[in-house]
Amino acid sequence: MKVNFIQTFLKGLCVGGTMLVPGVSGGSMAMILGEYDRLVSSVSSFMKHKKESALFLGLFALGGAAGMVAFANPLQRLIALFPLPMMYFFIGAVAGGVPLMYRKARVSRISFASVAWLLAGVAIVLLLNFLPTGMISVGSSLAERSIAGYAVMIAAGFIAAIALILPGISVSYMLLIMGIYDPVMAAIGGLHFAVLLPLGIGLVLGIILTTRLLETLMERFPGATYMMILGFVIGSIIYVFPGLPSGIWWLWCAVGLAAGFSIIRLLCKKEENYVTNK
Repeated sequence: MKVNFIQTFLKGLCVGGTMLVPGVSGGSMAMILGEYDRLVSSVSSFMKHKKESALFLGLFALGGAAGMVAFANPLQRLIALFPLPMMYFFIGAVAGGVPLMYRKARVSRISFASVAWLLAGVAIVLLLNFLPTGMISVGSSLAERSIAGYAVMIAAGFIAAIALILPGISVSYMLLIMGIYDPVMAAIGGLHFAVLLPLGIGLVLGIILTTRLLETLMERFPGATYMMILGFVIGSIIYVFPGLPSGIWWLWCAVGLAAGFSIIRLLCKKEENYVTNK
């Protein structure tokens, strides 16, 4: 298992930057960039290839952390200034990776079962919208760095890890639901490690405990698993849809949609050829 240092870091950078946007899944971006399966395998089978897995995961995590730090404030500003074009850009980016995900499902023909798994994935993501935001109240505990505050952040990290692993489910949206999106974004932008450390511990624990199960499902039931994941992705597109633009914004939204779709299709080209010829 060879590791391309620059490519791995840059892909981690892309995933880290996109996962900060509510409704946009870092897992989807990892799959679009062709690194999702390798990430899952590197974590679940870490002990079999310690050196290679540690190097790959370390580089990817370093890129992801750099992406979050570098893009946190710029993305927030762009979304605040140009909300519709930015959302259309992300919708285009996610849509551009749908053909690759469908190929991974290895579905030779459309059946009732494949459609059912797809719709189940869509339904799960859409049902998340009915969960009340602010379910976890951190209040002043984070600022005071109390034991309760650390416990909340570890638990939040564990829950966020599940969203991180499953493409189509936005980590940022889960943070919004738990009521800690703003504190976490502020901590990332200000490099407040006292807040980020317990969140990171929860993330690592959640990733380790769930990746092996997911890898088993992808190997034994690829059709059902990938069709449900595709449903997650389609559901996330529906969730982030900001409505129809008006006036001159039609043009800018069309440009954003086309740009996001085209960029991801170009990035997917190599991976699609690999999956087809495998």
